[in-house]
Amino acid sequence: MSDESTAIAKAGELLAKLRAQIGNALVGQDAIVEQTIIALIVAGHVLIEGVPGLGKTLLVRALAQAMSLSVARIQFTPDLMPSDITGHAILDPGSRELRIVRGPVFTHVLLADEINRAPAKTQSALLEVMQEYQVTLEGQTLTLPRPFIVLATQNPLETEGTYPLPEAQLDRFLLKIEMTYPSQSEEVAIVTRSTTDQTGDQLPLSGVSAVLNERAVLALQYLVARQRVDAAVIDYAVRIARATRDWPGIAMGSGSRGPLALVRAAKAAALMAARSFVVPDDIKSVALAALRHRVALSADAQLDGRKTDELLHAILEATPAPRV
Repeated sequence: MSDESTAIAKAGELLAKLRAQIGNALVGQDAIVEQTIIALIVAGHVLIEGVPGLGKTLLVRALAQAMSLSVARIQFTPDLMPSDITGHAILDPGSRELRIVRGPVFTHVLLADEINRAPAKTQSALLEVMQEYQVTLEGQTLTLPRPFIVLATQNPLETEGTYPLPEAQLDRFLLKIEMTYPSQSEEVAIVTRSTTDQTGDQLPLSGVSAVLNERAVLALQYLVARQRVDAAVIDYAVRIARATRDWPGIAMGSGSRGPLALVRAAKAAALMAARSFVVPDDIKSVALAALRHRVALSADAQLDGRKTDELLHAILEATPAPRV
């Protein structure tokens, strides 16, 4: 077995262990966990949408604990200022000089809770950091630690008191994950686990052990970058994204970040399967999460009760996959 094959096999084992450790805290939601890990190992960011109480915060805490990485949380509110995110300068009374106070973005895993409760100016401050991986304060450019991933949560837009993220800002997220209600058996397991030998309503994380560290995550990101993608598979991803631009019921199709996200996420999906190359099924497995926030339904489709995922499924079925 070659060195590359050995590295790929070890990476697949590590990622399986990471999934299992997160599963010790989060019951069900297997697809959600996998997509979050995909974003992590391609250095992307995730927008998680769901009603309160489905485990969004628990997912982030379990992910950070399973990797022994630093984690910070920002609760977005209507009065949150950009400096509350990036940091600010204060006058040191002793030296009479400005001292930089770093904001919560200087961490490895950042939970941006209820991002759509803050106004656009504050949202933009975070999204700029996500894009540049650095903050400029008082003329000083401060680089964020690596790896760095933002897991932003938002309530559905019909919830009172929310500010929808503009399309250009949504496009900065690699994936948009929709967290749905658990099944009956999963909800029974959640209640049982959370009420057995537990005080208060703090969900248990004691069963989560660290299986990765900062260096290991960066090594996984390097492996993903080296994954092979056949030209026919890239063409397939581009054809899917282009189909959204004139598909009935879609008023605004995906831009060029769409196929980029498809291929990047598919490379991570291949690594999670312990493969060194991407197949069309990898593209399909990440298509909904990579594209659902990059398209907008037409008014007629909304009136008819159509859903974005429904139309994306139709596009996937209508787009022939290559044989590689």
